[in-house]
Amino acid sequence: MFLLSQMMIASGILLQAYNVFSALRLLLYHRKMTRGGKLSRRMLDYIVLFLIVTFLTVYIIIFSLQIPSIWIGFILFSGAIFVTIVLAWIYRLVDSEKENCLSLSKALISVIEARDPNLNGHSIHVQELSLLLHSYLPAAMRKQLNRDSLSYAALFHDVGKLGIPEALLNKPGKLTDEEWVTMRRHPDIAMSILNHVNFFSEMLDWIQYHHERIDGAGYHGLSGEQIPLGARLIAVADTYSAITMTRSYKSSKTYEEAISIIKSVAGSQLDGELVSIFCSIPKEEVTACMAVAVKRNF
Repeated sequence: MFLLSQMMIASGILLQAYNVFSALRLLLYHRKMTRGGKLSRRMLDYIVLFLIVTFLTVYIIIFSLQIPSIWIGFILFSGAIFVTIVLAWIYRLVDSEKENCLSLSKALISVIEARDPNLNGHSIHVQELSLLLHSYLPAAMRKQLNRDSLSYAALFHDVGKLGIPEALLNKPGKLTDEEWVTMRRHPDIAMSILNHVNFFSEMLDWIQYHHERIDGAGYHGLSGEQIPLGARLIAVADTYSAITMTRSYKSSKTYEEAISIIKSVAGSQLDGELVSIFCSIPKEEVTACMAVAVKRNF
């Protein structure tokens, strides 16, 4: 009986150790995805982590005391299983929330692109290219950008065009200087649309500043590293997508032509290091992003 009791408590210790890891991972996920979120949400994560660490400590103490009681072993083992099931359920809710959010996001993007034929699949294309570029970043740089945040920022980078007149979006020819002033407002409109959604708090400046230039000649005059890394990365993906997609006022260009153009503006319009990394990605992986965008857009 004593041996069985100790085995159950030891199993409980292993489960609670796993639960500490799971609770910590959930806490870090919420911190990344809800930066600046409600204090009550963050406090709840810390409380859950504290309680599980406390449970683990108590389990270890009881195990070391070697109490010969099968009931204590059974209760502790059952408690560990219960906590594991609860955390698994929470993870399932989080995953479900992420899926629902992504579905709603795609629906909204479809509304935006339906108003502007020039955006046909563009947002999804930029999202795919951004994630591809992210996967090739050096480890130190990649850690600066949460992949989920980058995915949403890239998908929503043109959401501000909801506030641009449809006649302007659908204009077949080039825009006049006055019309460009109106068009250039779309990053700020995106900011006003998403500013009150806590989920987007981390990525707002990536969306607002994705039209900045390294030389400071962009929409808001930011230059160099003043431009957030996420915005600089999306700018590379956005530029490549704009060059290779057919628009009402221009024909599409090939991969080789697009790469040549991107290289020519590295260090002036686009981040030179990011351009170098992007151009090093195998051609088939880059061009495959277009096929994914077309498939997901229909």
